[in-house]
Amino acid sequence: MEDRVCLGAIAGAFGVRGEVRLKSFTAEPEDVAAYGALTSEDGRQSYEITLTGQTKNGLTARLSGIATKEQADALRGTRLYVDRARLPEPEEDEFYHADLIEVEVFDTGGTRLGTVKAVHNHGATDLLEIRLPGSAATVLLPFTRDAVPTVDLTAGRIVADPPEGLFPDDAKS
Repeated sequence: MEDRVCLGAIAGAFGVRGEVRLKSFTAEPEDVAAYGALTSEDGRQSYEITLTGQTKNGLTARLSGIATKEQADALRGTRLYVDRARLPEPEEDEFYHADLIEVEVFDTGGTRLGTVKAVHNHGATDLLEIRLPGSAATVLLPFTRDAVPTVDLTAGRIVADPPEGLFPDDAKS
């Protein structure tokens, strides 16, 4: 999977003529259709995307080979991927979410806080979901320059300066 990046997900059917509601994970939502055909997670299906409009929390689109509401509904939850080589290199201080997953997180004193499990965005800013060491519990850390002053992907390390009280003291190891 590391040679592919998830650009979007199908949220379900839109209308009765085979269009879908599409969640875009690109910086500019419309760019989800700019990289050519996208594939399903297992790589078995490939879809050319033609954007048709916008809807609440997403875009509307036609996918090649999808002609009915039933076919569109069957794709609900399908994540769409592109080969990493087709993406531009990120600018300085920009990161693909996929590159942050499983990176170790340390505080400014060198104490291990955990590992990035996921990156979320609920509107205001990106949030790093940090899995605490030796636990299934997670903490959401704002992915801002103040809270995350250093991301060194070469070293596989993120340095965080979390707000006081965000991480339980016993979670640090």
